[in-house]
Amino acid sequence: MLAAVLCFTGCGSKQNSDVEYDKASMEQVTDFLIDYCANADEETTEQWNGMSEFAMEQQFVSAGLPFTPDSFLSAMDAWKAGIEECGDYAGHGDYKYEPSRTELKITTTAEFEKRNADLTFVFKADTRGNLNLDSMTVAGKYTMGEILEKAGLNTVLGMGTVFVVLIFISLIISLFRFIPALQNAFGRKPEKTTEAPAAVEDAPVIVDAAAETDDMELAAVISAAVAAAEGTTTDGFVVRSIRRRPSNKWN
Repeated sequence: MLAAVLCFTGCGSKQNSDVEYDKASMEQVTDFLIDYCANADEETTEQWNGMSEFAMEQQFVSAGLPFTPDSFLSAMDAWKAGIEECGDYAGHGDYKYEPSRTELKITTTAEFEKRNADLTFVFKADTRGNLNLDSMTVAGKYTMGEILEKAGLNTVLGMGTVFVVLIFISLIISLFRFIPALQNAFGRKPEKTTEAPAAVEDAPVIVDAAAETDDMELAAVISAAVAAAEGTTTDGFVVRSIRRRPSNKWN
């Protein structure tokens, strides 16, 4: 039981231990990377970018450098960006090593023409425990005044952009009132109808039946009066029309 406990303890301590590295070798590799990036010109960078991954790996293996094609090209790009930000490279200080279970981080402070910068190199451990370059970063150091100035400019730029967009939106909304007029101006006009109006039927003539009846009775009375005055009957004549004289007045 004691032997089993000691075996498990040994396995656990091995799994939790940091990666092993040789400080002199890592310092040599890091110095080489810094010097090569500092002295590489545009033509050299283009040559590396034009090479295949297989050819680059053969170059690194033959030189004994723990680099990969992606990590080396990204390191050159990071150095170029750092030069544009901080100026020409002058030198660097001592290295600081921070090992962990899966990687080794190496940091140092470098001097440039415009400002100092922190250089960070990360080496990842593979399944065999070998360390290979994973990334390199160049972070320029800014004073508090420069940081506040950058923050102020970013704030002004952001707020200015927002106000410009709001003004543009308000102008678009103000143009909505012209939409109905444009629709009426360019809308489709209704087609004129050429159909003739329906013929109006003649209204039926309404005959006053009561007036006709009164005229017949009046004609009969007049016929009887004429027949009595002449001493004849009503068969000898017929009253066809009755006209009222203007001088006659009916009570």
